[in-house]
Amino acid sequence: MPDHEVRNVSAPDEVREFPLGKGEIVNIGGGQVARMTLQPGWRWSEHVRPVAGTDLCQAPHFQYVISGQVRVRMSGGDEFDVGAGDVVLLQPGHDAWVVGDEPVTVVDWGGAHVWGKPQG
Repeated sequence: MPDHEVRNVSAPDEVREFPLGKGEIVNIGGGQVARMTLQPGWRWSEHVRPVAGTDLCQAPHFQYVISGQVRVRMSGGDEFDVGAGDVVLLQPGHDAWVVGDEPVTVVDWGGAHVWGKPQG
């Protein structure tokens, strides 16, 4: 393993695109990091579920929200908002959607390896 790696999400190894959203994924340190850009109107259960094949998102997220606001509903019914400056840990089993008119930008260190990929 090299003693350092530098990657830029502007030159991703993979791009996963969905209606109103995309994830730009870089491979680094044996893992993956994603910059997710989600437009107003985006909702996981509408725009990603058809690809994932699961009722709820099964990606375990560890994220930093750069801009915008997202509402999350966990499988147990808890619902909350996350926004710019928040660091978020989400276990598998949730839905999420953009709140308001501002696009959302998130950096994800935890779920990029499975987010938006077939799971079911």
